[in-house]
Amino acid sequence: MPAPSQTVLILGGGIGGVATANRLRRRLDRQHRVVLVNREEHFSFAASYLWVMTGSRRPGQVTTSLRRLEKGGIDVLIGSVERIDPASRTVRVSGRDVPADHLVVALGADWATERIPGLADHGHTFATLPGAERLAPELARITSGRITVLTAAPLYKCPAAPYEAALLIDAILRARGVRDRVEVLVRSAEPAPMPVAGANVSAAVAGLLAQRGIDYRPGVQVTAVEPGLVHFGEASEGNDLLVYMPPITAPRVIADSPLAEADGWIHADANTLATGFERVHAIGDNTHIVLGIGKPLPRAGVFAHGQAHAVADTIAHAITGHGQPGRFDGHGGCFVETGHGRAAYGSGDFYAHPAPSVTLRAPSRRWHWGKVVFEQNVMRRWL
Repeated sequence: MPAPSQTVLILGGGIGGVATANRLRRRLDRQHRVVLVNREEHFSFAASYLWVMTGSRRPGQVTTSLRRLEKGGIDVLIGSVERIDPASRTVRVSGRDVPADHLVVALGADWATERIPGLADHGHTFATLPGAERLAPELARITSGRITVLTAAPLYKCPAAPYEAALLIDAILRARGVRDRVEVLVRSAEPAPMPVAGANVSAAVAGLLAQRGIDYRPGVQVTAVEPGLVHFGEASEGNDLLVYMPPITAPRVIADSPLAEADGWIHADANTLATGFERVHAIGDNTHIVLGIGKPLPRAGVFAHGQAHAVADTIAHAITGHGQPGRFDGHGGCFVETGHGRAAYGSGDFYAHPAPSVTLRAPSRRWHWGKVVFEQNVMRRWL
């Protein structure tokens, strides 16, 4: 006798939400509904924003409609998540209450650029698609001066991205023949590049910056920005172009819900991604998972992807009784674009004890094309 029809409601149409929906749809009979909720109709592949910044991608190449999921049997609901009641697994979406038998929260993290006075007004970011699109012509026209790449807080999305940005900016300046007239600086609030990955990875990334003549200074926190000037407490530095990675914060709808801890994030179980509520899971950037070293698991798409598969398998097992519950083991890897058609690749076990065990492989064309293939898989096969 078939199991009663059940509804799985997935909040968020980023990498984690889309991966969860696709995997569930493959594992569940069509009598069970898979519903994806997202504020906007369009999905964009954030890992390619740096290529939009350099001009090697157009926004339309990394953007597509989430409605395309409907042809595979996934219901897509476009609307704002206004309230989450995890006890009843009911979500208010643009004024409408939507109930679910299983709930997956994958709403990501919100930008908190306003925390740094003047940052948004006098800087450019590659962390959003519109920001990367606006930054591209600025980089294309600069012929002399100083470019500062900045992490605006120790906690941000995609740990490699600011360092990739600096290396890619260096590469396009060299290709234009103006690098000798443009200084490239990296100023980071972190104590080292990608510190959660370990001292060996930090040293390797710092070495890549040094090889390119990029002036790198860690452990400095921006406090305010004026036109052509960045303040780090009592110290200040001038620049001709400011490029930044914004701070992040938990989405307000999560921070205001029973799902959140005092810090506003969901402290999901590290392996099962279960919350304290029955049949409610949380994945991706809206979770806060503390590693053995006392630092959080980085907010990165690779982890949202792995968590999505684990949660989808758990839910499919609960509904059908087939297969096994999923388990996320903390393994992950990411490409670090260095320009000139090359990328490094870092991967390993972030749940290892006493500290994450991660290796960064040297830049090569192989890893660059690996990222290109992954991008094409997401844009053409996931959606």
